[in-house]
Amino acid sequence: MFQLIWIVIAGLVIGALARLVLRGRQNIPIWLTIVVGIVGALVGNILASAIGVRHTSGVDWIRHFLQIGAAAALIVALTPAWTAYQRR
Repeated sequence: MFQLIWIVIAGLVIGALARLVLRGRQNIPIWLTIVVGIVGALVGNILASAIGVRHTSGVDWIRHFLQIGAAAALIVALTPAWTAYQRR
């Protein structure tokens, strides 16, 4: 149960940081930000494993940057779709 809570909190933080990195307003709800953050974290972990930087001796900064970057890319891709969906 605690692991699920931690996943949601991490998704919220990563999604929020991804939204901060992007310029302008993203018209997506908080639940979609959390989902994008969770997916971004998973994609970032996969990318970090692929290039061999998932586990380092210190803080895994590269992995965290990859997670935020993946979440930001997902937000860029999903915001127009969400906006079009809301206009229907």
